[in-house]
Amino acid sequence: MADPGSAENSSGDAIAQALRAEILAGELSAGERLVEESLAKRYGVSRIPVREALARLQSEGFVTIVRHRGATVSASLIHDGHELLQVRRGLEVFAAQLAAENRGGAVARELAEIADGRSGEGSSFHELIAIASGNEQLRELLTNVNQRVGWSLGRNPETSAADHRAVAMAVRNGAAVQAAYLMDEHLRRDEQFFNDQFGT
Repeated sequence: MADPGSAENSSGDAIAQALRAEILAGELSAGERLVEESLAKRYGVSRIPVREALARLQSEGFVTIVRHRGATVSASLIHDGHELLQVRRGLEVFAAQLAAENRGGAVARELAEIADGRSGEGSSFHELIAIASGNEQLRELLTNVNQRVGWSLGRNPETSAADHRAVAMAVRNGAAVQAAYLMDEHLRRDEQFFNDQFGT
């Protein structure tokens, strides 16, 4: 079992990470109770970081917390993850379309660098597209959805970089339909990875 193991790691974040890993590995079963006092003893901490960890896991969909009954491992994690990835794709496609209509908006230079292969942008690409959309409400929704499904995402870095360059080029060229299509194809690959990994 995962264990934070040191005073430095005995924080809410580290405990959340350890419990998340156990849930994904099947070491903690759907519906299993997560008792604050027991977890605090296990990790050698007070109940405060445990409470923080459980709250974080609830926000990500791993844990269900019911008043007066405590926390349990979510019974619908995989189903919810699949639905959230579909929601994410719809929002990201719309963001790419708006970003292209704005020709990159406030982050046009950064997206041009990605399109030209001059930037090792990594995971910030989707945040740049959200900013480029010029729609703050859309950006906020995407942030919330991505926080909830971040655990489920995995992809070939080389494929992702090529996809990102293609979308960025379409955005830079103002090709809204193409940008939306390319983003849709990119995120369908994420969903396929999720389905292959979790058998949905």
